[in-house]
Amino acid sequence: MKHIIITGHYGSGKSNIAITLALEYAKKDKKVFLIDCDIVNPYFRSADSKELLENNGVELIAPMYANTNLDIPALPADIQKVFAADCYAVWDIGGDDSGAIVLGRYAESIIRDGYEMYYVLNFYRPLTDNSEDMTSLMLEIEKSSGLRCSALINNSNLGSETDSNVLTSTFGKAEDVSAKTGLPIKFNGALSSFSALLPLSEIETLPISINTRKYF
Repeated sequence: MKHIIITGHYGSGKSNIAITLALEYAKKDKKVFLIDCDIVNPYFRSADSKELLENNGVELIAPMYANTNLDIPALPADIQKVFAADCYAVWDIGGDDSGAIVLGRYAESIIRDGYEMYYVLNFYRPLTDNSEDMTSLMLEIEKSSGLRCSALINNSNLGSETDSNVLTSTFGKAEDVSAKTGLPIKFNGALSSFSALLPLSEIETLPISINTRKYF
């Protein structure tokens, strides 16, 4: 498995998860790229963490205008080098099926190299507050990208108001999506500040730090 793709609904926390996983993979003895492919929503971007990533051995590939006030949808040309390198490539994909369309351009190469695609759940976002809508959106993303999701990450949160109860109260919904899709829940994403307070579970907890900022 070479490519790790993070997708889901707008504001589900994809970018922070992508950064967290890229930093974890950087601890292995292999080159790591983080590809910021979110050309749909300029408000949360992996490019915010360029210095953090590069200081930890992760090379960021981001649109030319990331981290500016310009919102010009353009994919970075140097994406192609991840297909030639012996590396891990973590993809931060824009929200919903419209954001996943960009993956179609690279689907054949990604399939050839091997991949996992994680679908991020946040039941506190509009339009995805129940398992039926969450499952429907996942199918739309798969259709647009030409790729299939392999696992779920329950990252349900309310931003700065999040505590352990905010996440644990959605465990049943996440299990319902898992049953409907046949996909396992890979991680429960939780802020590092309370991840140790979560009840014991067979599902691994992924401690997450907030590494993106809003642009206004």
